[in-house]
Amino acid sequence: MNRESFIANIEESLKNHWDYPALSDYKAEPKYYSFVAKQIAKAHIFFEASGIKKGDKIALCGRNSANWAISFFSIITYGAVAVPILHEFKPEAVHHLVNHSEAKLLFVGDVVWESLDEKKMDGLNGIILLTDFSLVSSNCAPCKRAFHKIEEKFRKKYPKGFRRENVNYVRENINDLAIINYTSGTTSLSKGVMLSYKAINSNLIFATEELPEMTVGMNIISMLPMAHMYGMAFEIIFEFMVGMHIHFLTRVPSPKIIAEAFESVKPDLIIAVPLIIEKIYKSKIKPMIDKTLIKILLNTPIIDSIIKNKILSSINTAFGGKFNQIIIGGAALNQEVEAFFKNLGLRYTIGYGMTECAPIITYSNWKEFKQGSCGKVVSRMQIKIDSADSENIVGEIMVKGDHVMMGYYKNPEATSAVLTEDGWFSTGDLGLIDKDGYLFIKGRIKNMILGPSGQNIYPEEIEDKLNSMEYVMESIVMEQEGKLVAMVYLNQDMLDQEGIDIVHSKSIIRKIKEELNKELPAYSQISYIYLQEEEFEKTPKRSIKRYLYTSTILNKKPIV
Repeated sequence: MNRESFIANIEESLKNHWDYPALSDYKAEPKYYSFVAKQIAKAHIFFEASGIKKGDKIALCGRNSANWAISFFSIITYGAVAVPILHEFKPEAVHHLVNHSEAKLLFVGDVVWESLDEKKMDGLNGIILLTDFSLVSSNCAPCKRAFHKIEEKFRKKYPKGFRRENVNYVRENINDLAIINYTSGTTSLSKGVMLSYKAINSNLIFATEELPEMTVGMNIISMLPMAHMYGMAFEIIFEFMVGMHIHFLTRVPSPKIIAEAFESVKPDLIIAVPLIIEKIYKSKIKPMIDKTLIKILLNTPIIDSIIKNKILSSINTAFGGKFNQIIIGGAALNQEVEAFFKNLGLRYTIGYGMTECAPIITYSNWKEFKQGSCGKVVSRMQIKIDSADSENIVGEIMVKGDHVMMGYYKNPEATSAVLTEDGWFSTGDLGLIDKDGYLFIKGRIKNMILGPSGQNIYPEEIEDKLNSMEYVMESIVMEQEGKLVAMVYLNQDMLDQEGIDIVHSKSIIRKIKEELNKELPAYSQISYIYLQEEEFEKTPKRSIKRYLYTSTILNKKPIV
């Protein structure tokens, strides 16, 4: 890998993997690296004829797809700044972010486009549909002319046809702005995280160093949103650079769709968030191991290894049967699930990162990974805990290095609040680092609750215990009028199978509360549990949007 140029790495990948499949939409024919290179060349012709200059912003908003990836690589290799926008955002938010970023062009998915109003994005020169790269809206005469003459200009520029040797991009300044990645936001507007080519390239180098077994012709399924740095860096960029074949689901990653995709694609690497892993565990594995006979056999010497091997074999098959390892990130994995997988010998690891670090901060290979941790700090990064004793006293996680953002776009106040003059970034997360250098996350600063006698209470730890209990699918814990309360969403499939309705589920919740409080010290016990009748709304990385429920809970009556 070229350590000085991200664009050089894209160029080399296109040349070296010319005849290999690069991108496929779900159940569609693959697009080869040679095809991607030609599409990039056509995009560059359009950009130049439309007056797009180096450093101009170009926005992307749509579901994961081959054309989304082609558009992204076209923008980056031209020297423009890519502005990925989550397609789950409301139309008003998309309008705002397009305008805030000062984007000159917008690549948009067909579903998103139906809800947008181009009159509210009057700074745009043109809007291109990701489905077929058609120009669906433009008040710019040069853009219209350029669009209608792309093929003509392409043939004129490459009269002998487009070949490998024609792939030749201008190199970037490694410290220049490459991407503005807007956060999913909470109660405030999204912040535009400014990421340099250096930050993106350093993440790429990390991945190639840690995963040398991933190589040309191997497969991966893109399930995470490409507009989020976790999915972009480790389901798209890395795989594209080493010549892998990326398969896009192009739809909501439901358990059924994911299972079908695993079976057909047989991925060599799996990148996932905890929710996906936990759902597979609760729906497929836990019912099996909870059977009385299986429990007995798992505690019987010699026989237990046979049972474990059979369970492990079935899990491996469910994931396609070919994967090197499962890398989990975006949130903490449930302790019960992790303990089971570790005991089973599943090839998994858990990393830690943030959009502001493009995204990786800590990671360890599955062979070296320590249970309960998020791995060790990665190369070209430093980490420290803001406390008097980083092994025993919880403090804020601080990081510094090549991965750290340049700041928040047009928001110096927010930037100065998290970035020190000497480059340390305040993550907002709390944790400990053990004597071996492994990071253990306790929770978010903004979620921490102060107990009646000054004790620090981490809701995430209570939620982990709650989510391990029978019938519980997910939960959140918060403070209400000086008391700790929980909202619980029950496993609806399990309730339906056992014929339990909402009325009778109250007795289940009462039992859950009793069992939970037996495991908790007096200062962190739950006073009330509220029933959440629908699945909690999630962020793109599948974390619960807590802020949505701090006020709605006031209108609910507790079950127990």
